[in-house]
Amino acid sequence: MMKTMYQYAAILGHQSHLSLAELAATIPGFNLESIEQKVVVLFSSSHPLSQDSMDQLGGTILLAERITTADVTMADIPKIMNNEVKSVKKKVTFGLRCFGVPRPLVKTAYIKGKQIMKDQKRSCRYVGNEKKAAATALLHGAQILTGKKGVEIFIVQVKNSLWIGKTIAAQNIDEYTWRDMEKPVRDTTVGLLPPKLAQIMLNLGAFMVRTPPDPKRKKLKKEIYTVLDPFCGTGVIPLECLLRGWHILASDVAAKAVSGTQKNLDWMRKEKKILKKDVSEKVEKHDAEKAFSHKTLPDIVVTETSLGPNLERNANSRDATKMRNDNEKLQAAFLKNAAATLPGVPLVCTWPFWRVKGEAIHLEKIWKVLDEAGYEAVLPDGIDGTSPERPTLLYQRTGQFVGREIVMLKPKTSEELESK
Repeated sequence: MMKTMYQYAAILGHQSHLSLAELAATIPGFNLESIEQKVVVLFSSSHPLSQDSMDQLGGTILLAERITTADVTMADIPKIMNNEVKSVKKKVTFGLRCFGVPRPLVKTAYIKGKQIMKDQKRSCRYVGNEKKAAATALLHGAQILTGKKGVEIFIVQVKNSLWIGKTIAAQNIDEYTWRDMEKPVRDTTVGLLPPKLAQIMLNLGAFMVRTPPDPKRKKLKKEIYTVLDPFCGTGVIPLECLLRGWHILASDVAAKAVSGTQKNLDWMRKEKKILKKDVSEKVEKHDAEKAFSHKTLPDIVVTETSLGPNLERNANSRDATKMRNDNEKLQAAFLKNAAATLPGVPLVCTWPFWRVKGEAIHLEKIWKVLDEAGYEAVLPDGIDGTSPERPTLLYQRTGQFVGREIVMLKPKTSEELESK
């Protein structure tokens, strides 16, 4: 019996390569069909997706579910939209989100959609227009995503046909802003890890725990992992773990950071009513270069390692080389320690890189350390890395002088080590 596959479209974030890697790592049975207009990914999943799925994704802006595979044109859109809002009571709110469709056709669809509502004597309004679709915050506020008060039809021109869906989930920007800006302790003297990037890293880490499946691991309806962050800073990664119900092991060499993480976790527990009996935590002062001694090994290490000095302008070649050499020593010491005292535990971590006159300055000696420590850098299937020689993912926002190189480190098996 053929398994049902659900078809979706996703709008990728600004770091599209990273967003795609997260989807490939997270979506059950992910099958990439095509990438349209550079930012729209058409794919299928073996499981239905929802706003709950979306809330776990840091790199996806919006998610739409395909509603018809019929050969339709833009002239059919008003009728399709009308069919989707039959159960809506009182005033209907509708919108269109189009990619690769000429603006005059989009404008006509809006006008005819409103005319159909008027002919049926139904009160309606539309959000967005032929120039710009509605903001995601408006989709949440207007209850369009749930279908309770309306619908947004999602349209992509794919070669000679239209992909038609409806928007079912979108990033909750207000929620991200709240937990990033309202937490009691923020340290602006170091590179602030965005909550969205923390989510992406956690999803990449979970992928490594699941791949390949461990027959000894108990299967649960909901993924529950224990995550170690040994460079916890003020606790961005531990906070995201807490919101997922994942158990927390957090440490940092700086007492100030440990205190900040604890205060932020206490705040989040109070705000979201998350009890320690449901999600455990251990926050302590510890140097990541010294032996870890946890009674039970974590499932994954997910961490933003040191990115070096906080820069106010681009580094010159001499400074970048010095920062790279200093950082290589720290990374090497941490990885050797992890290999020795966290055996078999996969890692997702960040390394810094710098741009000098348009050229990226990456850590280089670290690759020999990885090999000697028994780690292999991996990526989800079908995902291209920074280069064939660097299976990593880069993250750098406009105006940042230090970039992040995200690396997924899988411990080699004893058989792999013996075959060296």
